Amino acid sequence: MRARMTADDLVDVELSYAPQFGSAKDPVNFLGYIADNMMSGAVETIQWHELGESASTLIDVRTPVEFAAGAIPGAINIPLDDLRSRLDEVPAESVVHCQVGLRGYLAARILMQEGKATRNLDGGYKTWSAMQRA
Repeated sequence: MRARMTADDLVDVELSYAPQFGSAKDPVNFLGYIADNMMSGAVETIQWHELGESASTLIDVRTPVEFAAGAIPGAINIPLDDLRSRLDEVPAESVVHCQVGLRGYLAARILMQEGKATRNLDGGYKTWSAMQRA
């Protein structure tokens, strides 16, 4: 990068902000957050094309309405809001996903804190479904 910044620096970089034109956090900051999570091992991820190679149970943490509108074959629906009360339904090893990634990340963190081996599907259902149409 031109400023010779590291991925860690991207989290805290202050870029100009105009509320009428964009969010308080720039995509550059989000890139820093993602890189930090990957480098720190906060959550393991899996790519859409690796799902077929995984024997892990696939858990969709979207709402039942989202799940009914379209789902990855073989996925079971345990909405994020219900996850803590349904931990007994989650096997020791799983892959979680949501629509694009945030709820999947949160679900993975919850399950990891419970001692379960969990990976989050990068890009969630949206990326998986786009690649099925490609």
